Amino acid sequence: MSMEAEIRALAQETRRASRQVANLSTTVKDRVLMAMAEALVARKEFIQAENEKDLAAGRQKGLSAAMLDRLALSDKVLDSMVAGLKEVAALPDPVGEISEMVRRPSGIMVGRMRIPLGVIGMIYESRPNVTVDAAALCLKAGNAVILRGGSEALHSNLALARVLQDCLAAEEIAPAAIQVIPVTDREAVTCMLRLEEEIDLIIPRGGEGLIRFVAENSRIPVLKHYKGVCHVFVDESADLEMAANIVINGKIQRPGVCNALECLLVHRAVAAEFLPAIGARLAVAGVEMRGCPQTLALAPTAKPAAEEDWGMEFLDLILAVKVVNDIDEAMAHIVRYGSQHTEVIVTSNHPRAQRFIREVDASSVMVNASTRFSDGGQYGLGAEIGISTTKLHAYGPMGLRELTTRKFIVYGEGQVRV
Repeated sequence: MSMEAEIRALAQETRRASRQVANLSTTVKDRVLMAMAEALVARKEFIQAENEKDLAAGRQKGLSAAMLDRLALSDKVLDSMVAGLKEVAALPDPVGEISEMVRRPSGIMVGRMRIPLGVIGMIYESRPNVTVDAAALCLKAGNAVILRGGSEALHSNLALARVLQDCLAAEEIAPAAIQVIPVTDREAVTCMLRLEEEIDLIIPRGGEGLIRFVAENSRIPVLKHYKGVCHVFVDESADLEMAANIVINGKIQRPGVCNALECLLVHRAVAAEFLPAIGARLAVAGVEMRGCPQTLALAPTAKPAAEEDWGMEFLDLILAVKVVNDIDEAMAHIVRYGSQHTEVIVTSNHPRAQRFIREVDASSVMVNASTRFSDGGQYGLGAEIGISTTKLHAYGPMGLRELTTRKFIVYGEGQVRV
């Protein structure tokens, strides 16, 4: 069987399973999720033995310590996966929710019902815990899922999928509702992206290169998130101690994630007071500042910024810094260099805060808070399958509701259109 035929057959099997999953009751879905949590604990030795095969291969290939850490299914990582399954089980089920029922002049009642999307295709790199997170969220939202993880995690992903599939089978649910593509050949991804009749949505998670490849080659709608170039604008009315804490948290807590702070914009009226102080704190924390000429004059530790530093997702202890004349210049900079991920204003001026909220186009816009809050868990979604920086059909962190859509429903009493 050719690669294309193999992937198509797998997807067709998942499509058939999706019809069963879409009609599962909340009780059954939650019971399966709890069984999955128990199974991860019971079969820990099997999972970690398969994970060790990936780790051994990674060490032989010379993967970095950071990459190996992302790949490892330690007791701590497994515990977090178990907790995640239980958390998803406890979330409200969005499927079947009816809203906006209104009676029309014709006498018919028209409303909308929330329904699953169908089959989700997940393409992701490294972390095998994504396999469980994605499967749990898709199942709770009534979807089947096809998972294509990184080649470096193949044994781990297949082992996790087997454990989850066994739990489905125990409830007489088609195991094909959760599938892992079992080959590492990149051609499998290309084949997957052509199956618009079998897969309803593609969600890529990983580096910008992966996401652009998926977006450029897919016949299926793609929820994209190329990069997170997040800004903080310190307004002239800002509480400067608050601003400093927000900057430090945004840049230092986890610099390698998409909601980390990458560029600081400072109003010229407070730059002389704020930049020397924040520069000193950042230097102590090991952050390299790359600044405009005004920044260099006020922060001795800063280095000159190159043009490519504006709009750069550093994912490291590096911060671009620019002094701006006013909120208009700050927003113009964000329009030019932002990535529609997360943008923050620090201000005590309410009209200015409201203007920033209204006019800045990003999936999360914040007032007086760290960019690090841009996260499904922090927003109360319980868990997220990713962050979308496109607007169709979701914008920002995606939880259960974003894995569903809505159909119109109509109740009549024999009405006919005239």
